[in-house]
Amino acid sequence: MHKIKTYITEELKFSNQTIEEMKLNSKKFYKLISQRRSVRDFDNKSFDINIINNAILAAGTAPSGANLQPWHFVVIKNSDVKKKIKIAAEKEEIEFYNSKAPQEWLDALKPLGTDPKKDFLEKAPYLIAIFEKKFSLNGNQKVKNYYVRESVGIATGILISCLHLSGLAMLTHTPSPMTFLNKILKRPSNEKPFVLLVVGYPDKNAKIPKFAKQKKFLEEISTFI
Repeated sequence: MHKIKTYITEELKFSNQTIEEMKLNSKKFYKLISQRRSVRDFDNKSFDINIINNAILAAGTAPSGANLQPWHFVVIKNSDVKKKIKIAAEKEEIEFYNSKAPQEWLDALKPLGTDPKKDFLEKAPYLIAIFEKKFSLNGNQKVKNYYVRESVGIATGILISCLHLSGLAMLTHTPSPMTFLNKILKRPSNEKPFVLLVVGYPDKNAKIPKFAKQKKFLEEISTFI
């Protein structure tokens, strides 16, 4: 029988700031996060795993439907596993570029200079595979999760922000389909790959497409009523 949890409260700990502090902090965050760029050329230099640990813990604070936290993060450092992922991802990407993708999509990608080669999946020191859990398992019992993609999307945003503010570069990689990740990483069938995050230092000769720096203005992305 499903056990109903009791509603219990505790005092909210909230740090009040002055309006000036709030404005300063929001502007500081915007300035820092606006420097984030998707990087495809990585250095293979490693870094302290505690940076990733802290970023995952931060991601785990994200709001989620019924606080069921329907995510799982797999951190990959093993070179053999990264090679398997690269081979499988490139296979999907070749099919995407050669036959699956409509011309309109390919045209949209041209200013970004993407192609089926995914060397960064092997060269970057870490990959983080993020899975969304359609349902969780409590012993033999299935527990339905709610607002799964919304919850995992918010958690991923926090993860990316934390890693960026920690001084690392990233790339969000989403080959379609990504079911090969379940097989390679031995994840259960109730988990679906959401995104593969490539993490590390940018190569000293790394370049980014100018088009990627073109972000919309406030009035283009918001409405105040």
